[in-house]
Amino acid sequence: MVVLPPVHVAWARIIRTTVGLRPFRPSGFVLRAERLGDKTLIHNYGHGGSGWSLSWGTAHMAADLALSSDQRAAAVLGCGIIGLTAARVLQNRGFAVTIYAADVPPHTTSNMALAGFTPTSGLVDFAHRTPEWEGQFRHAVEIAYHQWQLLAGPHFGVSWVDNYAPTDDERAAAGTNLLLPDHIRGERELLGPGEHPFPTTYAVRRRELRFEPSTYLDLLLRDVMLFEGRLVIRRFASAAEVAALPEPLVINCTGLGSRDLFGDTELVALKGQLTVLIPQPEITYGTSGGIGTQPNSPSGFLHMMPRSDGIVLGGTSERDVWSLDPNEEERTRVIERHIELFDVMRTPAARRG
Repeated sequence: MVVLPPVHVAWARIIRTTVGLRPFRPSGFVLRAERLGDKTLIHNYGHGGSGWSLSWGTAHMAADLALSSDQRAAAVLGCGIIGLTAARVLQNRGFAVTIYAADVPPHTTSNMALAGFTPTSGLVDFAHRTPEWEGQFRHAVEIAYHQWQLLAGPHFGVSWVDNYAPTDDERAAAGTNLLLPDHIRGERELLGPGEHPFPTTYAVRRRELRFEPSTYLDLLLRDVMLFEGRLVIRRFASAAEVAALPEPLVINCTGLGSRDLFGDTELVALKGQLTVLIPQPEITYGTSGGIGTQPNSPSGFLHMMPRSDGIVLGGTSERDVWSLDPNEEERTRVIERHIELFDVMRTPAARRG
């Protein structure tokens, strides 16, 4: 029998609610090189809800494209997880890097992420994917998964946690994702009645990587600066302004900014919202789903992730919604459903009674 301390979910324990707009493209992220005037422009954007997961993979692949040039000075546009990771990989390949960004941590969209290793989350409309894109994705996820494991530990705020998906569907553990190889998908364990503390018939347990955005992004930016990187606070109004930069190589990691800056009208916002509770150090597990929900459901889902800065509750994805104002209806749904889930978790004392 798995015994877990319940999360104390209550309106009085809320310390903040944040909103982030994920850069989603129905056909998947963009990773390619093209010419911009006399410069080489390498695009690395459109990761949807998978930016954290894929950051090291697409950064390495963007750096491979950059190595085809004999120039070793690069401008990176953007200072979120994609831009910072691209900058570090380029530095490791011998490039002098300048980051140009309108916002820096903790004021980036990447700081507003739930931040677990979910490489297919909000990534692509599966009807639009192509064999070429799938090959690119699999290569990126292999690189990223290996790199994230090497960073696990308290210094970077990267760790492994057990995730539990309460469900009444016995078939839930058999769920699979054909885009992911077996060793990355990992094993799922179906816990039956009496083997878990949740108010559902079953619970699916799996191991997943967890990231602490505030800790990790701050340290990654410091590393860029320690390796003699430069940071310029600047917002670009047009591609012509980018073309006027002194660096011969430009890595575009602007996310949703690529819609206006480079004319990618396929980009749409996936509005995500997180509500953070007072930290509970004893909570060392995460949950996906809850009462009446099913793992991998596209709507009405729930997520709980414990971090040092608080217990993070999520479960929203509003497509083509560009407002940064919190959705109070969704916030109420997420809070009340989590209250329902954890208030009825069976404790050892309750079972004895």
